[in-house]
Amino acid sequence: MYALIETGGKQYRVQKDDVLYIEKLDAQAGETVTFDKVLLVGKDGETVVGKPVVDGANVTAKVLDHGRGKKITVFKYKPKKNYKKKQGHRQPFTKVQIEGINA
Repeated sequence: MYALIETGGKQYRVQKDDVLYIEKLDAQAGETVTFDKVLLVGKDGETVVGKPVVDGANVTAKVLDHGRGKKITVFKYKPKKNYKKKQGHRQPFTKVQIEGINA
């Protein structure tokens, strides 16, 4: 059984026991979170597509950890104008493990 969920403006295909790195959630490590935006559920060759979400379906996951991604460098400049700006960024994430799909 698999499901297609939406969280943080992105869509993820999940199965039981998958580990995902998603946009940061406001939950402590060890807590259980529920994703209600289930767009699609597939089981034994049958597919249920929501309009826009599947009614009564949800996905539960356990928060494992919080962290920050690899550093990227943002560098802006304008030629011949002596304008340079260097900036770094690390995107925060939440590591979750899918515990179950209820459809």
